[in-house]
Amino acid sequence: MAKTAHLYRKTKETSIQIAVDISGKANFNFDKTDGKFNTIFDTKNPNKSPWEVPTSELLSSSVDKQFIYVNSGIGFLDHMISALFKHANWSIILECIGDTYIDDHHSCEDIGIALGDALKIAIGEIRGIARFGYAYAPLDEALSRAVLDFSGRPFHVINLDFKREMIGSLSTEMLVHFLESFALSAGITLHVDNIKGSNDHHKAESAFKALAVAFKMALTPTGKDDVPSTKGVIF
Repeated sequence: MAKTAHLYRKTKETSIQIAVDISGKANFNFDKTDGKFNTIFDTKNPNKSPWEVPTSELLSSSVDKQFIYVNSGIGFLDHMISALFKHANWSIILECIGDTYIDDHHSCEDIGIALGDALKIAIGEIRGIARFGYAYAPLDEALSRAVLDFSGRPFHVINLDFKREMIGSLSTEMLVHFLESFALSAGITLHVDNIKGSNDHHKAESAFKALAVAFKMALTPTGKDDVPSTKGVIF
């Protein structure tokens, strides 16, 4: 596995910067520039802006510990991505400047795409891992299940059964669309179901936590160096 990935994605609707480390540490390889941090991978990009990560937070963090900083411009999406990375034991720095004055669609969709791309880079070739993962996670009255396969054949079935239109400033339909965009970009088959629950916040958070634990299972090393497929390839 490559373990880390840096990605910069810019469209007319969003500008997104992501750094991930799925090793359990936070080795982002930053260069300090004018009190902020620029990533090595993108220092030659004339359109790149410095990371807005608070310098004090990053300086006080250790590369040997998990580090999570998410600023998508949508508070509840930040909360869900943070929960995913916390319980997967991954580190992330994510920033998005998006056209949220229109609505939350473009930011949610583009962050899902960029995050899936980054994870695909960090994982690298699907070799020597369990490949399949599943988990249940509760949050009070809510219970959700996530099942995934690093199949190389993107597919998604997401059933979260939300009753509210909004959670905070995020439309609930965009949580589903975020997971769909993420699955397609990461190249995984993903099934996420809310089994029971009455509080939409709890239902969403239990789903993202279940997904995190399912990822941990799927990425478990097998001790072998084989491709986990009877075809001998993943696609």
